[in-house]
Formats: sequence, C-alpha cells, structure tokens
Amino acid sequence: MSTPPLQGSLKPYHDPDVDTVVNGITSGDRHMLSRAITLIESQKPEHERKAHEILDRCLAKKKPSIRIGITGSPGAGKSTFIESLGELIINEGLTLAVLAIDPSSRQSKGSILGDKARMEKLTGRKEAYIRPTASSGYLGGTSPKTHEVIVLCEAAGYDVILVETVGVGQSEVLVDTMVDFILLLMLPGSGDELQGIKRGIMEIADAVAITKTDGDQSGIAAISRAEFEAALRMLPLKHAAWQRQVILTSALTGKGIAEVWQNISDFFAEMQNGNILETRRREQLKSLLYTVLEEMLKKKFLSHPDVKASREHVEQQVLSAELSPFSGAKKLIEAFTRRQ
Repeated sequence: MSTPPLQGSLKPYHDPDVDTVVNGITSGDRHMLSRAITLIESQKPEHERKAHEILDRCLAKKKPSIRIGITGSPGAGKSTFIESLGELIINEGLTLAVLAIDPSSRQSKGSILGDKARMEKLTGRKEAYIRPTASSGYLGGTSPKTHEVIVLCEAAGYDVILVETVGVGQSEVLVDTMVDFILLLMLPGSGDELQGIKRGIMEIADAVAITKTDGDQSGIAAISRAEFEAALRMLPLKHAAWQRQVILTSALTGKGIAEVWQNISDFFAEMQNGNILETRRREQLKSLLYTVLEEMLKKKFLSHPDVKASREHVEQQVLSAELSPFSGAKKLIEAFTRRQ
C-alpha cells in the first residue's frame, strides 16, 4: 500500500528543513541523525549552508558526553572489543554512539570493511547508534567530518561516543584533537613494534589494552604488558594527574573489559576535578575552527576563476620540470591574490 503524499505546506519528506532536522536530532530520532550526518558529509556545495546551520544549532544544544578514541593496528580486534565494551556501557544505563571509521576503497571511495555488520549485538540495541564512515583516504585515522559528527551525536544526547579509527599508525594522532581519552589496542607479542610506534600513537594514548589474551596467549601477553609499561615510563606524561595503565583483555571471555571501563571512568573523574576536561574541550573547538577554516579556504582557492584558468598550465609546467612544485604553488597563490 503506497503512502499518500504530504498535504499542505509541509516540505517533502526527502528534504526536511533545518528546524525539522534539529528537532528530530534532539528528540532522539536516529533516522534524522543519520540524514544530518549524510548531509554534512556531502561534497555538494548546495548542502554546505544547510549543514553548517544544522551544526550551529546542534552545537548550542549539545549535552555533556564521554568522548573515547579507540585505535590500534589492524587485526587487534577493535570492532570485537568495542562490542564487548559497548554492551557493558549500555548495561550500566548509558547510551552509546559508535563512529566506526573504515578504510576506503581507492576506486569507489566507499567503506571497505563495514563495521556495522561486525557489531551484530550492539546493532540490535536501541541504546546504541552505530555509524560506519569511510575515511575517504583522509589522514589521521578518522574521516574528514568526524568532529562534526561528534557534535551531532552530543546534540542527540548520547552519553558515550566511541570513535574507532582506521588503524594506520602515526597519522592517527589527529584523533587526539577531538576526543578526551585514547585507548590503544595491541596484540600479545607486539612488543617488537614499540620502537616504530612509541613516538607517535604511544604518546597520545591514555591507556593500553592488550587484546586476545585468553588461552595460549596468556604467557606472551604478560611479557607484552611489561614491555608496554616500560615504554610508557620512558615517555613524557600526557596529563600530569594521570598515570597510564596497561590492561590485559579478552573480548571473547570478557576479561579486563570492566577494568578498562573503570579506568576510563577514573580518568574522566580526575580530569573534571582539575577542570582539565573543560580546558581540553575548548582546545578541541579551536582545532575544529581551524580545520573548517582550512577546508573553506581550500575550496575558495580551487574555485577561484584565475586559479582555475592557470591550474592546468602550471601543473603541466611542474610535470615537465619547467617549474618546481614550490614555484608552481607560488604562481597559483599569486593568481588567487591578484584581484583580492
């Protein structure tokens, strides 16, 4: 049976206005939240104004949340760990949003892994909202709009927001500008990777969880724990009031999951006591300001008529070695500023 068309002055369902979108988000309409996220992720110029208006309104209505970034090398079991941790969080009476950043296909630019399909238990919980997003080749382990999506989820009233990063190594430090606590997941026996990662992701980690430590892995896990504890002691403190821990876990048996959540809860209590969390949130807003500014300037630059007219010629000069990339960039900047 077909749905009758909307009557009167109401806008068509496929194009809800800003008021409808914002009211839907703040009243817990998950479908409207998904539509808003799709809108802000759109590359279409006509969507930008509406997306920014929605974000402005949602920023004013956002509620306090616990922002957690979960990162680690591919194969560390991030999705399985998140499902186990997520169920514990929900069972404590909290609501949860999971922003699962998947690596993108170079051909389609779409998500390759599809985390939502791997989190079957969480997907079935009404208290959980899972949003898989393709990274679109974006460095930093997140997607270009992750921070904006966090704002929307906070306006929707989610208590805990988990950002699962792609797992690409040192470039993932960008996630530290949008979450409050970073949990690094590592496999047993990965101590030999320490030299390569300690100056990157290890420095921004607030705790390390060694995953898959059940069964035959328990002995190797204990050695890995000692190695990571030693590595953390050699790094400067991220927060003066916080001592980073290494926790042995198993999503399969539930080992260490409650300990991880207690560690996260203790961290937030400590950060709130010293007003550190409020300062960090202000720094995050400043970071978002300049991220958005850079994106706007890039779009304005590339759409400038003089730049568009010069771009192909300058590219060819660079490719034929008539110009260096540095001189080529300078020529394009000069074209951009010529009529300013």
